[in-house]
Amino acid sequence: MQKLQKTLHVFLQHQHRSPSEFRLRGGASVTPAKIRNTSPPQRPITSHRPPPRPSPNVFIYPSPAPLAALDHVAMAQWNGTTTLVLGGYVDLETFRYLYFSLWVLFYFLIVSSNCVIIYVVKIHPSLHEPMYVFIAALSLNSILISTTVYPKLMVDVLSRRQVASYSGCLLQVFIFYSLAATDLMLLSTMAYDRYVSICRPLQYAIVMGKTRVCVYLALAWFLPACFVAVVIILQSQQKLIGLVLEGIFCNTTVAKVHSKNPTFLVVLIFFGIINVVFLPMVFILFTYVRIFRVAFRSRGEVRAKAVETCLPHVMVLILFTFFIILDLMVAVVEIKLSKILRLILSLQILVYNPLLNPIIYGLKMKEIWKRIKRLAPLSNK
Repeated sequence: MQKLQKTLHVFLQHQHRSPSEFRLRGGASVTPAKIRNTSPPQRPITSHRPPPRPSPNVFIYPSPAPLAALDHVAMAQWNGTTTLVLGGYVDLETFRYLYFSLWVLFYFLIVSSNCVIIYVVKIHPSLHEPMYVFIAALSLNSILISTTVYPKLMVDVLSRRQVASYSGCLLQVFIFYSLAATDLMLLSTMAYDRYVSICRPLQYAIVMGKTRVCVYLALAWFLPACFVAVVIILQSQQKLIGLVLEGIFCNTTVAKVHSKNPTFLVVLIFFGIINVVFLPMVFILFTYVRIFRVAFRSRGEVRAKAVETCLPHVMVLILFTFFIILDLMVAVVEIKLSKILRLILSLQILVYNPLLNPIIYGLKMKEIWKRIKRLAPLSNK
């Protein structure tokens, strides 16, 4: 009973103790203020909001990543200008110097072989005839086409990124396709020259005079350039929907990075293909059919002249038509091709036509071949 009373007395003393002081184990006293000061600091309450997104027109470099690690789209947008990526190479890091060696070799062969044809025609007065003048013009055009593409290819394979500015790409498309159309115009003029020479020999001196030859040459370069310029200007006003090209240079694949072309532009391109490509080919075929009909009805001398002068033109025309079909298949027609196959087709367009033209004319045209053999050092011994 006494123990119960003593316990009750201690309990009542604790109930009347001042609330500002408490004792801890060991006899140390602590106040509520000290308890508040010794409590761990609380973290500030923050709202979990996502970071603001950057503006789509502003490119921000990711600081830990080097420039080489950026993807193609970032590279195309980082400097604030419209830049297209040339994504047609296969294993460029492995075959970089092989590509460079091939470009240098092809460009050297094209320029040197065509320069030989031009030089031979220029220095020999007997070759100052419309037929040989047109052949020299065709060789000059091949040099211009190759110069439009090959120096840029050499720079690209040695660069870290294979890119081209949008304006520069359109300029390359304009020069390349206007000169390609000039090739076809020159072949048409050469076919007309052969037609007048074989079928109407008495009118040849009047129809193919010096002044008219100069006019034909000027129109062969001027008319295609005007048409291609109109198409390029209208195409450049369309909205871009992509930044990566599927080729190694700027060709008709540029049309795939634009939005769907309006009807008037499609009609204009179709009209231009008919006038610049289809009608000249029909005219060439018509003239050659007439030439061969007249030749095989005539004497052996006329027949031999027709075969000698017209057969190289026909071979060049067949090659040129084949490459036009390839280019349209790769770019215009929606065909899924592997990357290596696209590269092979692009090489055929860039190599065969400008390189085979001087070989065909140099070997098949006897007058040119005799002059070329005289240029060799061993031929004079």
